[in-house]
Amino acid sequence: MERLQKILSQAGICSRREAETRILAGRVAVNGKVVTELGVKVDPDLDEILVDGKKITAQKHIYILLNKPVGVVTTLSDPQNRKTVADLLTGVTERVYPVGRLDYLTQGLLLLTNDGDLANRLMHPRHHVNKTYLAAVSGEVSEDRLDILRTGISLSDGITAPALIRILGMDDEQKHTMVEVTIHEGKNRQVRRMFEAIGYPVQRLQRTKIAFLTLENLPAGTYRQLTSDEVNRLKALAKS
Repeated sequence: MERLQKILSQAGICSRREAETRILAGRVAVNGKVVTELGVKVDPDLDEILVDGKKITAQKHIYILLNKPVGVVTTLSDPQNRKTVADLLTGVTERVYPVGRLDYLTQGLLLLTNDGDLANRLMHPRHHVNKTYLAAVSGEVSEDRLDILRTGISLSDGITAPALIRILGMDDEQKHTMVEVTIHEGKNRQVRRMFEAIGYPVQRLQRTKIAFLTLENLPAGTYRQLTSDEVNRLKALAKS
């Protein structure tokens, strides 16, 4: 027996929070009876569950690691008809959702899954799932300026957690400093905004690592499915 909202999330219907909203709105029924209270437990193998009148069925969870190129949006559809991450998932029949986002001009690792419960836990900052980026930053950045980011900086949506930062070198020809940045939060465009806040705009940005997952053998625009061992390790990192 599992909580109803968890079952909906695990079935890939929506996030657990959205499932709670739908339950409270009277959009979910169990065995013909509308459920409007949270905390109800059901057995997905025995109970009939309807969302907006449609029966849900358990689906096989799928976990995908994509190397998103620049110029692709992290959505499943786009009103401006730009290329989306869904367009890159040729051969994937399950409907999967991005775990977090990479902006249009940022490339690199992106997880996609229909396991809503794991996705929510991976994105929650309390689990400290690290994400590492390689940034080309305008100008020559001093360690003193980077120390501001290492202690946390105030952005419009709050103070960032301390970031792990190291300078990798200087591109004298393009006058860029190459910096490796590791954070565990997921604020919108966080790395770009952090460097803008100290006066050094990011010119190029690539996510190179999510937890223990890397870009190894994954060219831009391609994807692979995670192994069962990798999935288990992610679940252990984001254990409730």
